[in-house]
Amino acid sequence: MSDTPHRWIRAAHHRDRLRLLDSDLGAPALARLDAHRNLRGPYTAAGALLREIVPAILARRPDLVHRHEIEILSIAPELRDVVPVTRETLTSLAIPGERTRFYSRLRTLRHAHGVAELVNAWLADLDEPRTLLVNNVHQADPTDQELFAVLLRRADPARLCLRLATGIEPMDEPIGRVAVPLSAALRRHAVPVEAVAAAPAQDATAVPAQDATAAAGGSAASAALAREYVCSDCVDDDPALYAAYAGLEPDARAALHDERADELLARDEWSLRLGAVALHRERGADPAGAGADALREPLEYCVNMGFYHASIDYGHRGRAVIDPTAQLEHWWAFTTKATTSLLALGLPLDALALYDEARAHTTAPMVHMQSAYATSMIYTRHLEKDERDHRRARAWGNAAIAYAGLLPESLDRSAHLVFNRNGLALVAMHEGRLDEALELVEQGIVELDRALGPDEHQLHRSVLRHNRSQLLNALGRREEALAELDAVIAADPNYPEYHLDRGNLLRRLGRPAEALEHYDRASRLSPPFTEVHYNRADTLLELGEVEAALDGFDYVLDLDPEHLDARINRAGLRYALDDLDGAWTDVRLGLAADPDNAHLLCVRGQLELDDDPRAAHATLTAAVAGAPELAAAWSARGLAAHRTGDLPAALADLGRALDLEDSPVTRFNRAMVLMDAGRHEPALADLTLAAEADDDPETWQQRDLCLQALGRA
Repeated sequence: MSDTPHRWIRAAHHRDRLRLLDSDLGAPALARLDAHRNLRGPYTAAGALLREIVPAILARRPDLVHRHEIEILSIAPELRDVVPVTRETLTSLAIPGERTRFYSRLRTLRHAHGVAELVNAWLADLDEPRTLLVNNVHQADPTDQELFAVLLRRADPARLCLRLATGIEPMDEPIGRVAVPLSAALRRHAVPVEAVAAAPAQDATAVPAQDATAAAGGSAASAALAREYVCSDCVDDDPALYAAYAGLEPDARAALHDERADELLARDEWSLRLGAVALHRERGADPAGAGADALREPLEYCVNMGFYHASIDYGHRGRAVIDPTAQLEHWWAFTTKATTSLLALGLPLDALALYDEARAHTTAPMVHMQSAYATSMIYTRHLEKDERDHRRARAWGNAAIAYAGLLPESLDRSAHLVFNRNGLALVAMHEGRLDEALELVEQGIVELDRALGPDEHQLHRSVLRHNRSQLLNALGRREEALAELDAVIAADPNYPEYHLDRGNLLRRLGRPAEALEHYDRASRLSPPFTEVHYNRADTLLELGEVEAALDGFDYVLDLDPEHLDARINRAGLRYALDDLDGAWTDVRLGLAADPDNAHLLCVRGQLELDDDPRAAHATLTAAVAGAPELAAAWSARGLAAHRTGDLPAALADLGRALDLEDSPVTRFNRAMVLMDAGRHEPALADLTLAAEADDDPETWQQRDLCLQALGRA
């Protein structure tokens, strides 16, 4: 912690944070950013950073821009004019009315890792380190906060110093499941720098409106200060500015907001619509009209991009400014996009409450159909496992299908029927009724092919075929599943999850080398994707490429230090490669997270063998109790028993290990125990099998000694 170059600047007010950010810079500034989400919504700071550095990177290192084009264009869409788009998918290309699949909540984390690697690679080419200065991080959208949490851990400290400024109050944690909380990263990776305040900090928003004119020093000055506050996009927290703003008549305030919105729209920068434009229209003269329209635009964009915290915010703000009775379509759009986002963030009960409210509010068939489908998915998929109710999910799924059947005959009716039956197929799969699920999916494929033209609903059709592949795989029909997945990939070749699935399927078919090719392809099509890299490293291990596998597990743990399976595998590899210090590190970190993990206990027992075989025996006893099928633990416990002189126990454990997994090393070890026990005939049998399997010189030498003991030398 003391060696980190990063600084966490804490001050009550905007102006104090700015002053501290620029003081005592140790390296030139890479960029000066304001992260306040009022400005450009999600990725306010990250977008500004990329808009500043990507043109220079493109000129000198176009390969880096190409490698990271997905995260660059997702974060800074204005760069589409200069960054070529080469990896579109059916998901990214789907028109809003045909969008039936939404991104994982982890997609923004992948963006964060991609930006971290882009920045590290770029800074490695520069002549000296840089400093990144960011104000108002406590008011940043969770996308930016996630990025800075990743940068604090993964930025090369020799090349980049982060100076992140927040207020003095504890930061609010984003709702839902958050992979990397910023507050924890700041405490762990940055040195705090506190502003010395002359007086207690005053909450700018707490200045009473009736005192505003006096605080501002007159009407003309008050109007100027109020305008300054609005032109800061309500970011500057100077109490005098806010007091002047609060003291204006409502119509005057609204006029300032509309004037500012017009000014920003004239700049024709898309990301301004995600923050300041929506804010000003919402507070302008027509919140229920122009305000609702300005909020819905970023709502639709953010839910489709996977910026779920922002879409929940826009959803609630939109619901607050409109009359649901008079503007039902608008109100339902804000509601259903918010619920989609709540589900993505792991908050199904919050979503269910909004669906119940919608059902109580209207008799509109479309609202009831979509609510019924979503409620079915909540009960079969989104609740915690012990709270799921597939019977209730089936009831809601049937209701959704019934509502779809009441729609007028049209292409949309066919699409809605198929979509809802696909939901029922998921329920059937969770119930273990795989044949029924497959029949529903296949009926949907036939129905869409009959009712739609070849270019319509391509995304939904690919999703159905992907589901068919998964069901065929679950039914053990793996070659058919592979053929179906190949058709899906042909239709949507740039979707990385399909290549991950194909790699997994090829491994189940016993074709690991081909699986590796698809894991590599998935990694090239996506920002850093932990699951792909873990499966790739595990496949390399299966293929005997030990050093490459170790590098792979290193990278997985760089992406996600909490990845327990990668920690377990790396601990075992480090032990096998005689990196005992590294193995101990992984064992201690892994057991801190999962104290009863049998695989980690096995490695700890192996590490303890030389110095304390009795402690090793106790550790390995816990390992075999937790995982009786773990051959390595029985084998190591047999060695511990041998070293403590308990030959019968050693033979029993080594025999159990061989029953689970025949291994030349275990046969050699059992032969040593048998020889110590004077049982040279069975020892000779073990040594012969071990030598023939492994051709190890020491095994042949011990076999010769065994033959001598038997008088057959």
